[in-house]
Amino acid sequence: MRLRPSVLIAAMMLAPLAAKADDTQAQIELELNALDPGEGSCRLTFVVVNSHETPLDKLVYETVLFDASGRVERLTLFDFGAVPSGPPRVRQFDIPGLDCGNIGRVLINGPSACDGAGVDPMICTGPLKLGSRTDAELIG
Repeated sequence: MRLRPSVLIAAMMLAPLAAKADDTQAQIELELNALDPGEGSCRLTFVVVNSHETPLDKLVYETVLFDASGRVERLTLFDFGAVPSGPPRVRQFDIPGLDCGNIGRVLINGPSACDGAGVDPMICTGPLKLGSRTDAELIG
């Protein structure tokens, strides 16, 4: 079966648009995977996935930690570093003076940095896919 040249040209022109449409469904996924108490601190473990076509050289989120009663315990920056496109990455953050059992919610308040070659910073804004495997809720 032979395709006509006009069909081939149309297909070649639409291919980049299809790729862009697929990337609009892409997102940053963050999962609060564990809360581990340490000596005088709490270690928060996250799994991060960048399903966009573009890797991120630097991803930093402003994060708010709420205690079990819903009060703001602290505001901090979590630097997820480089996040490639595709495979999941694990990042851990040790918070001194924090009792893991007193964390009720973790709010991803917004990106502080979202950098990379050709990266539109809006991809780090949302929509984010958030989840938690802990008793603390991850919201954004």
